[in-house]
Amino acid sequence: MNYEKNLANKRNKATIAGQAIDATQLGRSDSEWRNGYGMPSDGKDTNSKNQPTRKLTKDAKSLIIYFSRSGSTELLASKIAQETQADILEIVVKDPYSGNYQKTLSRANSERENQNYPELDMTVPDLKQYQTIYLGYPILAMTLSHPLTAFLKTYGARLSGKKIAPFMTEGGYGQGDSVQRIREILQEQGASVETITKALVVDGNKVDRADKRVDKWVKQVQ
Repeated sequence: MNYEKNLANKRNKATIAGQAIDATQLGRSDSEWRNGYGMPSDGKDTNSKNQPTRKLTKDAKSLIIYFSRSGSTELLASKIAQETQADILEIVVKDPYSGNYQKTLSRANSERENQNYPELDMTVPDLKQYQTIYLGYPILAMTLSHPLTAFLKTYGARLSGKKIAPFMTEGGYGQGDSVQRIREILQEQGASVETITKALVVDGNKVDRADKRVDKWVKQVQ
């Protein structure tokens, strides 16, 4: 009981760019979590109470670009930001994903089958100042989440010449073909990518226990 309370307190104190992070799946046992199946979200891709995360400075050489449906990927992004002091840009779509996981999965499968990716609702800088781009996303239907697909298809050319460092949360089945998809889309967009690093892959219900893994991975990227 005390362990669960401590996890809840830790979760409630987590922030990204000064805004609170809510990830209800953290602290759930594997049997409760069920590989992420059925986990709800706030129905606004983490932004029912927050403004989309956007921290852009003049001097940072690294940028974290991420999409998060239920808060786990956002929490992982915040941990990377603490280690790197990178700028942060959250991917926002015009039509957020449902708070109901089954409906989200159905939509993701339809988007994949029809290659009908979500429309973005955000402005993106030219990215020239950044040397390293951290790309964060949840795995949906064993592949790259479609908001990130849409982002890369729209802005992938701006990542030319950058070091790309993928990180993700998933339901216990691994990264799927997501990194391969990043590489393919960037090539389609004419981006010349020097390096795509080894990915950081974390179970969605265990991000709050991933500090050592994040630290080790960030040092490898840098």
